[in-house]
Parts: sequence; C-alpha cells; structure tokens
Amino acid sequence: MLCSELRPRPLQGPHRVSDFSLLSPTVCCTALGDGLKEGMDPIEEKTSKSVDIYRDTWVRFLGYANEVGEAFRALVPVSFVWASYAVATVYVTADAVDKGKKAAVAHGDNPGKTTRVAVAVVDTFVWQALASVMIPGFTINRVCAASLHLLGKTTKWPLPVRKWTTTAIGLSTIPFIITPIDRSVDFLLDSSLRKVYHKEEKDK
Repeated sequence: MLCSELRPRPLQGPHRVSDFSLLSPTVCCTALGDGLKEGMDPIEEKTSKSVDIYRDTWVRFLGYANEVGEAFRALVPVSFVWASYAVATVYVTADAVDKGKKAAVAHGDNPGKTTRVAVAVVDTFVWQALASVMIPGFTINRVCAASLHLLGKTTKWPLPVRKWTTTAIGLSTIPFIITPIDRSVDFLLDSSLRKVYHKEEKDK
C-alpha cells in the first residue's frame, strides 16, 4: 500500500548516499531527490527527477489487491481472494528487488555494498509485507466478517443484499486504514529491525 504520496515520512538533517538503504522504503527516492535539488533550477529539477514505477504510477495500486479481494470474499470464489494475495505479494517482491538494485547503484563499488543492498531489500520487503498485505488484509477480513454477521442479526435483508453491503463497507474502509497501519508499521520496525541496522552502522 507511495516516490509515493501514500506513505511519506519526514527527513531530518543531511543525507549521504550510503544512508539511503537504511531509510524507510517509502522515502529512499524522496531523500535522493532532496539531495539533488540543491543548485538546480525548476526546469532541470523536472527533467532530472526519476519516476519510481512502484510508487509514482498505477502499479502501486497492485499493493492493495488483497484488500479488494478480502472485501469481495463474500461474493466470489475463495480462489479469487488468494489470487489477489498473489498479486499483492508479487508487487511487494518486485518493489523490494527494485530498491535493492537502486541501493546497489547508489553505493557503487564502495565497501559494504552487499550489506547495504541486503538491508534495502529486507527493509522494503518486511515493511511492504506488513503494511500492504498482512495487516490490512486481516483488517478488511475482520471488518467484512463482522459486518455480514451484524447485518444478519439486525436486518431482514436478502442475503445477496447483505453480501453486497458487506463488500461496500470493506471497500470504503480501505482508505481509512492505510495511514494508521503505515505509521504503526513504521513504529514497529523503528523499534525493532531498524535498530539492528543502525547498530551495525555504528559498529563499522
């Protein structure tokens, strides 16, 4: 479930190219862009700014495929739902590989390149897997299950109407859970996995 406008994080202080692989995957490209802006006029900035296909184009919406699949669970075969998870997983994997390649280019032949690339891939994959697939998928699943149950208890609507209403509730919930989940995953990784990255940096 955005570089991307969906998952921005503030940057503080100067940035070195070697720092980019340690940043949240959502700000790697933003940080690089900020570092290149100095000394450029608006025309040069526009022509030199690269587009991240996984964050700045329609491709980013593939990360929400499983949430949509969960919203339609009551109406479609379960194979459709699992297929939506497959699409989201492919997106997450492709984004992680892409960030690894960019980290490799950024670090060139400098010492520690392999570690930097590994950190970029792992950080991106874990963040995306949690924030784009697992947590939102589970959330929409529970919202839809609860909605269908409550509609069955409180209304006399026909089953097809209850199912379509449940799907509508699930779809309308997606925009509201994105930011809270993103921030929660940021906090989780900043408090755990990313501390390991920074510790390794200090030890070197």
